[in-house]
Amino acid sequence: MELGAFSIVEPRPDIVDAGAGSRYDELLRLVETAERSGLSSFWVGEHHFQSGGMCPSPPVLLAAAGQRTSAIRLGSLVCVLPFHRAVDIAEEYSMLDQLLHGRLNFGVGSGYVPLELEGFGVSPDSKRERFERTLAEVRAAFAGSPVGVEGGGVVRINVRSPQFPHPPIWVSVQRRESVPHVARAGLSIALLPYATFRDPSDLGAAIREYRAELSPGAPGRISVALPIYVGDDPHRANRALDRHLQSRAATLGGYYEGSVRRAPATVTAADVERAGFSVFGSPDEVRTRLHEFERLGVDEVLGMFDLGDLPAHEVVGSMRRVVLARAALASMAPTAWIRNVPAR
Repeated sequence: MELGAFSIVEPRPDIVDAGAGSRYDELLRLVETAERSGLSSFWVGEHHFQSGGMCPSPPVLLAAAGQRTSAIRLGSLVCVLPFHRAVDIAEEYSMLDQLLHGRLNFGVGSGYVPLELEGFGVSPDSKRERFERTLAEVRAAFAGSPVGVEGGGVVRINVRSPQFPHPPIWVSVQRRESVPHVARAGLSIALLPYATFRDPSDLGAAIREYRAELSPGAPGRISVALPIYVGDDPHRANRALDRHLQSRAATLGGYYEGSVRRAPATVTAADVERAGFSVFGSPDEVRTRLHEFERLGVDEVLGMFDLGDLPAHEVVGSMRRVVLARAALASMAPTAWIRNVPAR
């Protein structure tokens, strides 16, 4: 099992007065730390119009991260497909992957924040259909096929990803019943367990279902995002997680659908801990917990290190110390599973 990192790029109270640029600078330093620490990947979320996330354009932030790194894979988690034209997505992410020299992981989703859906004119009833249609068009455009555009025209993108026929694709799933659908499509899956599952055994059942339904020959991967803190003060980490959850509850409305989350205003870090979906403690404790997820069949745990108001130096320290917990888990090269094809 591999270990990466995932950031929602939420505001940091300690640098709020310095402006968004300082938060981006801090995030880029964190990506550098992740690469030096030997983590396999670093992913960022896309959010708009609300205070819960400060990255409306993952390609811009990931391009900057690519200039500071050389090996770590960089990903969107997610590109919200219903908010964009397929041809724009294919062009921007293909160009990004060229700049990254084939290091892009492409995570996609349908959107879940009411304010964002309203802002882009996407109704909850139509978002699934728009997601499916846009994903099919993006995959076709990545592969060099002609795609239709507004007005009835047809175009082909002229900048192609160096990963053929497209960068590896993850679909973010927050509804349990979507798991077999993603598997049958032959795509990898990204999960936020505390939003969807009762406990690790419930997650394990979904993983087994995914594997059973996965299209033959598909390189399906299961990536799971978990709050991680490796250090001497797990209580501080739980307080930071509480702040993060309160911030998300203020903007997400009906986002949480799993048994951990009964109502937007009630979930706490203690609830997530009881469910078994936060990984806080010493290197030995964290290693034991990570082995539990490895045994469930998780391919990559994405550590949510920079949650809430956890001080930046503790985030960096936790990321560095997690290498000690990771050492016993590394069983293959971080990018061995991806077949890069030379640029055409």
